[in-house]
Amino acid sequence: MNFEHSAERRMLADSLNRFIAQQYNLDKRLQSLATDLGYNPEIWQQLADLGVIGALFSEADGGFGGGGFDLALVFEALGRGLLVEPLLGSAVLAGGAIALGGTEEHKGHLASIIDGSLIAALAHEEPDSHYETQRIACRAEAHGTGWRLNGIKSLVLHGAQAGLLVVAARTAGAVDEREGISLFLVPGDAQGLEIHQVPTHDGGPVAQVRLNNLNLPKQALLGTLHQGHALLEHCIGQGLLALCAEALGAMEAAKLATLDYLRTRQQFGRPIGSFQALQHRMAVLLLEIEQARSAVINAAAALDADRLTRERALSAAKVSIGRIGTLVAEECIQLHGGIGMTWELPLAHYAKRLVMIDHQLGDEDHHLQRYIALGQEQAL
Repeated sequence: MNFEHSAERRMLADSLNRFIAQQYNLDKRLQSLATDLGYNPEIWQQLADLGVIGALFSEADGGFGGGGFDLALVFEALGRGLLVEPLLGSAVLAGGAIALGGTEEHKGHLASIIDGSLIAALAHEEPDSHYETQRIACRAEAHGTGWRLNGIKSLVLHGAQAGLLVVAARTAGAVDEREGISLFLVPGDAQGLEIHQVPTHDGGPVAQVRLNNLNLPKQALLGTLHQGHALLEHCIGQGLLALCAEALGAMEAAKLATLDYLRTRQQFGRPIGSFQALQHRMAVLLLEIEQARSAVINAAAALDADRLTRERALSAAKVSIGRIGTLVAEECIQLHGGIGMTWELPLAHYAKRLVMIDHQLGDEDHHLQRYIALGQEQAL
């Protein structure tokens, strides 16, 4: 199989990497995180103008990409630059759900998502869901000619900034059943919606969303009634690939920063990178990062495969990224010594982001168990 990027993808990568190198740095990241928005609207609009958001959608949905390698390319660049703009929540998770399961009316929102004028968010996790996508207690009941929603959603990426939310609610069955889950489009200013924003470990904004007797029209249903889990699983799978690629980019940046430090830091009259013990530790890191790259490539190639092949590849990649990301964060900080923990050095922020990525959409332990369970299901 040929894993080389097409000419169009290479052009996009060159443009995006050049933009990040010239227009983005740690100071801008910290300034963005200090605002209520949690991102820089000017940078967000420039990303849209560059076609970065459009690269995450197919031509049929108004973009020019949408494949696994398009997602991987974009998010690896974002990981290298530590960007905080809401591409994951708005374009990949919420936008992906609308693109996969929406009617023509629903897909009318995609143009606004692609041009950056609309922020969307996926609200699926709940306080006691423990990463299980089917464990949903939020209820949606028929009310008049429409729906009434009640429940709580947690860890909603850029939920407070979203003009549109994709909410997973239970329309039938028990709390932990796959059947009986439906998705709904909820306007960000809907009556009965309460949103409370909190920061994550790496400073990014997430929100707790409470739905109190929130009424929706009949056409707010996204996809097929009671069959929303497959759609939810698919768009979260795209999010898993995006996170793994972002982590790979962050690992590469941390690796290069550490190599540069080992070549320039002097001890006993020579660069510390000349010491064999440190060379061995760095060699292990290089090998592990290449293993992470292979896992991301495998997941990107499997994104359009059958469900079990796709989900196993995604969980395998998330397991590798969780383990290797933690190793890279720890080793790079230790190889830098005390300076590696300072706020002013980008390395500490790469380390925090890698730790945070491990916990988003399921941590290493969760995806290891899921990989095993999917394998057993595949064997039947």
